[in-house]
Amino acid sequence: MIEATLGNLRFFRRSGPYPLAVVASAARGVADKVELLLEGVAPLQTAGPSEVSFLDNRRYASALDQTLAGAVIVHPDMVSRVPRTAVSIVTSEPYVAWARVAALFHPVPPPSPGVHPSAIIADGAHVDPSTEVGPLSVVEAGAEIGPACRIGPGAVIGSGVIVGRDCRIGAHVTLSHAVLGARVYVYPGARIGQEGFGFASTRDGFLSVPQLGRVIVQDDVEVGANTTIDRGSSQDTVIGAGSRLDNLVQIGHNVVLGRCCVIVAQVGISGSTVLEDFVRVGGQAGITGHLRIGRGAEIGAQAGVMSDLVPGAKVVGSPAWPIKDFFRQIAVLSKLAKRQG
Repeated sequence: MIEATLGNLRFFRRSGPYPLAVVASAARGVADKVELLLEGVAPLQTAGPSEVSFLDNRRYASALDQTLAGAVIVHPDMVSRVPRTAVSIVTSEPYVAWARVAALFHPVPPPSPGVHPSAIIADGAHVDPSTEVGPLSVVEAGAEIGPACRIGPGAVIGSGVIVGRDCRIGAHVTLSHAVLGARVYVYPGARIGQEGFGFASTRDGFLSVPQLGRVIVQDDVEVGANTTIDRGSSQDTVIGAGSRLDNLVQIGHNVVLGRCCVIVAQVGISGSTVLEDFVRVGGQAGITGHLRIGRGAEIGAQAGVMSDLVPGAKVVGSPAWPIKDFFRQIAVLSKLAKRQG
């Protein structure tokens, strides 16, 4: 029988146990001064007396009523619903607090410094002694890898690539023509820095245009599994600090993402488009080239964006329309269909 446990010890290291006061401090919340030792985290439905849980979505309030958790992270508005058997850890941002507490019990394992015997480190490459280089990985000449990084099995770090400190490069990742900042996580299978899709049309066919830019990945970026980021052709492709790219995202050459953008799975962004800070793009959306998407814009799933968007715009549909206009049209079409019926 397979045990259904959050943070199963077969796969996830666990630290602790921790006193309630330490857990509340990690959550940046407030709790009563109670002597309680907590051993881990779990959902409301399965948590036991020595575990911490949380409620962020009020739709699951019934699970809060019945939970056996020893402590529950909740919004002030929900404290009255917490059972007497549990201690409330009160915060205005329960989900953020949950992320911090989960990281307390399950911190990212530190690298194991050293180079695996099957890895290849070229002459002229620099790998900090505190970094872990996994089996069958390759670090080419002129590459620089900073302190406390982990380079996964089969990864290829191309010539001249710079990887900042505390980065995690997953299995079978390839990096070329790229500069990565600190604390960048690149998940397995991602490809960063390959040639972009650039060519000139001639009477005899196509002529490839040299792609002479780089990819600049700023601090605290995460790049999902099997995502591809093309290097620039005439300028650098830039992924802004704190941005999150899901799995299977395609970023074309010369694209610039601002800070803290969120790009969900299977999105494609064509070359030379600029996304300002805090833009969010839903799954399978497509954005054509040479556009400017304003700060804080939100693009719905499967939207097709073919023109610039002003800051704060919210669009859906293909071609993309402002969300209010889109649903107004749907309502009108629905009424017309009913009349025809």
